Amino acid sequence: MSETKPSETEDRKDDHIRIIREKDVETVGTGFGDVQLIHEALPNLHRDAIDTSVEFLDHELAVPIVIESMTGGHPNTTDINRSLAAAAGETGIAMGVGSQRAGLEIDDKDVLESYTVVREVAPDAFLYGNLGAAQLREYDLEKIERAVEMIDADALAVHLNFLQEAIQPEGDVNSRNCLTAIEQVVDELSVPVIVKETGNGISAKTAQKFATIEIDAIDVAGKGGTTWSGIEAYRAAADNAPRQERVGTLFRDWGIPTAASTIECTQEHSCVIASGGVRTGLDVAKAIALGAQAGGLAKPFLEPAVEGTAAVVKLIEDLTAELQTAMFVTGSGTIDELQETEYILLGDTHEYIQQRQNR
Repeated sequence: MSETKPSETEDRKDDHIRIIREKDVETVGTGFGDVQLIHEALPNLHRDAIDTSVEFLDHELAVPIVIESMTGGHPNTTDINRSLAAAAGETGIAMGVGSQRAGLEIDDKDVLESYTVVREVAPDAFLYGNLGAAQLREYDLEKIERAVEMIDADALAVHLNFLQEAIQPEGDVNSRNCLTAIEQVVDELSVPVIVKETGNGISAKTAQKFATIEIDAIDVAGKGGTTWSGIEAYRAAADNAPRQERVGTLFRDWGIPTAASTIECTQEHSCVIASGGVRTGLDVAKAIALGAQAGGLAKPFLEPAVEGTAAVVKLIEDLTAELQTAMFVTGSGTIDELQETEYILLGDTHEYIQQRQNR
């Protein structure tokens, strides 16, 4: 396994944010365009009385929206996390921080503040920490608990980013024994554990493994949004690593589309977050109709976070209005009712699911 110096970890965090803001790092093909909710011409509801709240890991969210893990680990990210967390606290949604490896391995108060700021500004929000699956093999339980304590987290996400690692010149490409390490954390950690992909989706087979070890939630993070393979291709080009650049570009569109991954994972687990190219409240509504508990977004929050808390709050309110409208015109007065609403699956997603089910 390759070793990464703390300074490299810190610089990489800054690189990622810069590339996401400056470069084309979006893919297409979430599959949500193939999901058609059935219109209810007579909803028998007052739109303003629609209840968007949802129970999530023993906490109530005002709206089933998650600000996905994005950043932390560099002083330049502190203000971004401050804006995101303050908005999450104000609107009653959930938020995750980026990988906390830097916070655990770099002895720097400014780096630490890039994480701790989230609980300082959002004392009552649902916040979750974040470590890579590969790090779980290296850290003992005490060190993993430090990640939880760092932000007084309500849960810990364990991210799976092995395609991204395969593109990074300094990447960790040893995925052996990660499931065993995750299972041990599930059994011993003080908070619930969420397992999440990073843009390439999770299949039914993998979701079944997570259900077997009693993971508390699965975040599908499917194909169709930000491509971390593409991001690492940009970094490889800047580092004069042509092989990694070629591989990153080749695998830019790799993965399971988010809608398909959501369908597969909800068949295996009762608590699923649909993320990966989720861009609107209608996308959130479709994800919930497919069986998800919530929808997660990352990149759409980045520029508003740079602008400030008010801009993030406005985006959350816009997403909520879109979700409420979808609930209104499907006759869904609650999130539970939205999960039961009728839909039709069309196009490539229908064919994908049919072929998967016929194997």
